[in-house]
Amino acid sequence: METNIKAIHFDISEKLTSFINKKIEKLSRRYPDVMTAEISLKVVKPETALNKQAIVSLTVPQEPDLVADKTADTFEEAIDNCIEALDHQLERIKNKK
Repeated sequence: METNIKAIHFDISEKLTSFINKKIEKLSRRYPDVMTAEISLKVVKPETALNKQAIVSLTVPQEPDLVADKTADTFEEAIDNCIEALDHQLERIKNKK
């Protein structure tokens, strides 16, 4: 599976990149149909809590793109929440077949 990570207006750390890749890899092992994953990370209103936004978009053949948009205190938490939401969406698709 192809994974693209975009950090908007900040430099992403190697630790965060490997965390995201590990989470996406786990998801792709459970759902081998997933073709690509697009991850966008950005900081919204830096002076407030819950200011880390993650948007994860997955491409699955013969299905509309699956998207999860979550905001949390840390990027790791936001990614976890996105993966959980996408897991539910993929489970629904899998059960439909």
